[in-house]
Amino acid sequence: MIQIGIIGYGRIGNEHAQWINATRNSRVALAFDPTLARRDIAAARGLETTDDLSRLLSDASIDAVLVSTPTSMHSEHVLAALEAGKHVMVEKPMALDHAQSLHMANRARALGQSLSVFHCRRWDIDFLTVRQAVAAGVFGRLINVESRLGQWGSCVGPAAREYRPNWRNEASFGGGGLYDWGSHFVDQLWQLLLPAKPVRVFAQMRGNVWTADCDDFARVVIDFDNGAAAVCEINTTTTRPLPRWHLDGTSGSADSPYSLAFNTHEWAELTFTSPDGATRRLDKAPPGLSESDIWTAFADTCAGKGEAAVSVESALKTMRLLDAARESAAKGIAVDLSL
Repeated sequence: MIQIGIIGYGRIGNEHAQWINATRNSRVALAFDPTLARRDIAAARGLETTDDLSRLLSDASIDAVLVSTPTSMHSEHVLAALEAGKHVMVEKPMALDHAQSLHMANRARALGQSLSVFHCRRWDIDFLTVRQAVAAGVFGRLINVESRLGQWGSCVGPAAREYRPNWRNEASFGGGGLYDWGSHFVDQLWQLLLPAKPVRVFAQMRGNVWTADCDDFARVVIDFDNGAAAVCEINTTTTRPLPRWHLDGTSGSADSPYSLAFNTHEWAELTFTSPDGATRRLDKAPPGLSESDIWTAFADTCAGKGEAAVSVESALKTMRLLDAARESAAKGIAVDLSL
């Protein structure tokens, strides 16, 4: 049984604890958080807690840790855990930028520790349904893919209120729509277009309503070497959300509805329209990995059996695209990735 320590018991840390304890091969051994109210919540759920990070890192019985602190703290906490001899699962995005992420990956490799990133939305039913249709040739040659989240409401959403609840709107903490939902959606897009490679990125990022410090609107356009264009848009400033998915190909187009409840099964209801105007509902894909399945695979990896569900190398590709998007938005230019 793999013993897991949690660094950062915020809202998502609490969810991870439930996913971990639902696996067949891992359990939460200790939860660290500097905030008393969060430790009280963990204790009420039967977990041992501490406000001393060194206690967790020095505990030889803990095999691996989850880092679920704000994004700006990921690098510090991941590196500390690796140096303490722990395997590490880190929440997305991996870090603030590709350079930090690459350093983390290199240290994990040098120390012989497993490192993975919790890109769980690679197995969302809507993404799997889109990927299934693309792989089956439903669209013919894919021309355009648009992946959107729209709402009138900050990305802060259901953040833990006990610790700086607005941090997702603060640049110094790694806030903003691109890092939040955008890191998932950018990750999905390059996975969807494989084996095509991204060659160019152009992005627009604005803080309009909920923050002036980072982005509550982010649009990222990615050109691929097979001629396809992909759009990721996180718009938390709209009262008329656009479809969650829209795809165009030489054999027809499809889209799926938005869901203000973030219901992935609603997002997976893709209606396909052929050039003659005929419409049909595309079959949903079989279910993918659950969050507990991802943890089960990671625990097996820590025990020297099998591979993590998300390789650190694949997460580095996502970080490179996020870097390119931020550079593009800052400079007002398209960033060339072809080299």
